Amino acid sequence: MLKLIRLEWKKNHIGRHLCGACILAGLLAFFVFALAFLGIANDPDGTLDAAEGMEGISAPIELFTSMSFLIFTSVMLSSFIVCAYRNKTMNLMFSYPIKRQKILASQMLAVWIFCFVALVLTKFLLYGCISVGVKGMESSFAIDFYMADPSFYLQLLAKSFVVVSMGFIALFVGMAMKSSKATIVTSFLLIFLTQANVGDVTFARNGMFPVILTIVSLVFAVLSVCQAETKDLM
Repeated sequence: MLKLIRLEWKKNHIGRHLCGACILAGLLAFFVFALAFLGIANDPDGTLDAAEGMEGISAPIELFTSMSFLIFTSVMLSSFIVCAYRNKTMNLMFSYPIKRQKILASQMLAVWIFCFVALVLTKFLLYGCISVGVKGMESSFAIDFYMADPSFYLQLLAKSFVVVSMGFIALFVGMAMKSSKATIVTSFLLIFLTQANVGDVTFARNGMFPVILTIVSLVFAVLSVCQAETKDLM
């Protein structure tokens, strides 16, 4: 399986995606730093202009990294898998003496591992920038995290796991509709579902929702793999 994953990275020019992830991390770091220390989140009178529950800096960090990397993951899944079906390159891969399920699973894992590591490192970068900046500057947001606390890292890993795994829902829809665009559009819909407010109703701060969403994502991942052996090529 590891050889197949490395092959997928090589075949899909992982360096290009690595550059994209680095640029995205840099832009997010600059934006969050400006949000916290340069006053772009403040009203003209200098008070913080933030929705309820967004007064701490960890809320915008989690929001913007989750949105960005859910879309990033969906784009990579579309490039690795959906486009491979559409371009008929999957025909060649399925002609190898390897089970279709194993090939598809390796593609999904190749994207998941890359995006999970990229998201975790990006969050470390953002939280690290805030930790350094707050030593010499005043933050508009409350500093509501403590990087010396082991629970900080557990929560960071758990939230990153949920966000990247959600990409499997977008992949399943994209494969069902035989469309790369459907994969990406679904990722936007997932962002609205998980982050948006409808009046006073929101799932963003619901403790059980991430657990349910993770289970649903893994179910969709299993369904995508299981159907590969019997489902006709696009």
